[in-house]
Amino acid sequence: MLDLLHTTKTHDESRQGEAVELAPTGKSDGRKLYIESYGCQMNFSDSEIVASILIDQGFETTKDYKEADVVFINTCSIRENAEQRVRNRLKEFEAAKNRKPGMIVGVLGCMAERLKSKFLEEEKLVDIVVGPDAYRDLPNLINKVEEGHKAVNVLLSREETYADISPVRLNSNGVTAFISIMRGCDNMCSFCVVPFTRGRERSRDAASIVKEAQDLFNAGYREVTLLGQNVDSYKYTPKVEEGQEPQPTINFAKLLEMVAQVSPDLRVRFSTSHPKDITDEVLYTMAKYENICKYIHLPVQSGNSRILKLMNRTYDREWYMERVDAIRRIIPECAISTDIITGFCTETEEEHADTLSMMDYVKYDFAYMFAYSERPGTLAAKRYEDDIPEEVKKRRLTEVVNKQLEHSLERIQQYVGKVQKVLIEGYSKRSDSDYCGRNDQNTMVVFPVDPRFKVGDYVNVLGESCTSATLIGRIVD
Repeated sequence: MLDLLHTTKTHDESRQGEAVELAPTGKSDGRKLYIESYGCQMNFSDSEIVASILIDQGFETTKDYKEADVVFINTCSIRENAEQRVRNRLKEFEAAKNRKPGMIVGVLGCMAERLKSKFLEEEKLVDIVVGPDAYRDLPNLINKVEEGHKAVNVLLSREETYADISPVRLNSNGVTAFISIMRGCDNMCSFCVVPFTRGRERSRDAASIVKEAQDLFNAGYREVTLLGQNVDSYKYTPKVEEGQEPQPTINFAKLLEMVAQVSPDLRVRFSTSHPKDITDEVLYTMAKYENICKYIHLPVQSGNSRILKLMNRTYDREWYMERVDAIRRIIPECAISTDIITGFCTETEEEHADTLSMMDYVKYDFAYMFAYSERPGTLAAKRYEDDIPEEVKKRRLTEVVNKQLEHSLERIQQYVGKVQKVLIEGYSKRSDSDYCGRNDQNTMVVFPVDPRFKVGDYVNVLGESCTSATLIGRIVD
């Protein structure tokens, strides 16, 4: 479940829940573009597509919204605090717009469809509202606004994958990059708005994915993350010309292998897996290739079968545990992370205890943890009463967080005294005298700068100490 703006995290894995700005780039005709992204990795990937489309139209990106001609905010619509945060930010943009007549402000992404009338008509905060499948229409929509009209396109598509667009890498470290392999979602989890905001599932041409990975490697990148709401359901049948033999369908295991074969020096990660779809074939492919990272994000949401059924997750407690057992059997060194929701509709104390016992069974390396927040338009909002008091949700969340902190520390302690292969991603946030990067299992590692090595190099790091989220060590030969 990529599109969760998390309230609590135990691992500094991504930019979820943060706004990012664009560094100046592109050949400009004088117009400047500013984008802020909130939410999931998919939103950040989409912003790179938007930047590519508009740079082709002559825009130059800027990291100062006050000097921009076009300002976009790419939204997440999973949690209520995300909406309020976006609304507050739009009011700041409105103040800048008052000082700079002609500035265009727009909302992109998952929030667009549901809140288009509010943003455009009631609150008059924006000029453009564009859904995730309509980014190609942005030049036309900008023209409409410049002619004095409001502009909206929130139509969903069954075909759009943006496979032919080479994303502009925003705020890039030049080492790691996302590659979107599919769009939309066919799973109808009752708490989730993604099927309604991103449309039906469709997979991108495998050849275009491999080419993007190859191009990134040639440009110096050393790690790619394959993105999809449910990567395990990736399925692409190559098109054949008249007279040619039909080609076999490419599933996720095969795609994973194809990307891994770009180069043994290109690390491959992926997110997110769905417990109902992850296969032994995928696990054996991960075990076969050293450069496929031994890390799986496997959202459980709840450890209780009744609650899982209410969530429409289409697996039960026993199925999930069997998949964990398969991971441990086929890839013993694999790290597992998860998403957990506390206080879902009608959840009892005993059912909450099942989630805690699932955590003890798996001992997740890290987790994204949430108190349930009802989202308008979801199946849960239509079918179930949000009947768990907020104080109970928060108390259960605290119990989950505390248990996860224990498990995270226990899991990371296994690397102390051992040598880890780490890709240097940049300098530590706290000190320019330290590098940071991740090991195969996605654990953040911090270690002193060694002048023999630079960002983008692989190094061997001996773990010497740790916190519940970070391994601290030093480079060894």
